[in-house]
Amino acid sequence: MAKPLVPIIVKLGGSVVTYKDTLFKPNISVIDRLVKEILKANIESLIVVHGAGSYGHPVAMEYKINDGYKSPDQLIGFSKTRQAMMALNKIIIDAFIEQKLPAVSVQPSAFIVTDKGRIEGFDTTIIRKLLNLKMIPILYGDAVVDKTAGFSILSGDQIINKLAVTLRAEKIIFGIDIDGLFTDDPKRNPDAKFVEKITFEELQALFDKIGIADTIDVTGGMYGKISELIYILEKWDKAVIKIINAKQKNRLFNALIDETIICTEIRRR
Repeated sequence: MAKPLVPIIVKLGGSVVTYKDTLFKPNISVIDRLVKEILKANIESLIVVHGAGSYGHPVAMEYKINDGYKSPDQLIGFSKTRQAMMALNKIIIDAFIEQKLPAVSVQPSAFIVTDKGRIEGFDTTIIRKLLNLKMIPILYGDAVVDKTAGFSILSGDQIINKLAVTLRAEKIIFGIDIDGLFTDDPKRNPDAKFVEKITFEELQALFDKIGIADTIDVTGGMYGKISELIYILEKWDKAVIKIINAKQKNRLFNALIDETIICTEIRRR
């Protein structure tokens, strides 16, 4: 088989594909629109990773899955978290298939192992083969086996940083529910300033300022997201990262075809 084209990687955040304040409620209209924007953009090589939203996070929080194995009572919670993520993933896969886009679920917990919450084993053979076949691998945040802790929560953002560096992706798009990065949380601080363009060094400084978000997100919220972006830029200096508001119509489409949009753009320099 021919060598696959360098993929574009798209993250569909949990706050975009679900209603985060209602347990197990997908945002079907937004999911369908985003899939149609992907179809319209006609991308040759694409990987999609989606977040957990109101599916995985509340269950994982209830059973403290991210703390690792402490008690047999957590085992059913590990199962429930995995099952919740598979249910959300099916909804998203179904939306792609409805548009005749050949999306294929790739279950992270079936091929990724972590150690103390960080990816240790990561075999991209399946993903590369799917890209060769012009299919769209769709991954997601998941509950995975951990060498030290027994199990842990693996964020979609950590999956993306490994994919981006390993596959040398030059365009990574993060779809969230605000316009991009701000100097503070714009939902809490009306004086927070929007960041249109930012370098690696400036991103590190912002990382030190933001602190860990006080939310139900067991993967660390925006703080966790920025830490993974820093990892990408440390390891792969050709990456261009765009953080967009995927709840706004055509933002994803325009980002995919490189039209000018409201977003935060992050480069090494």
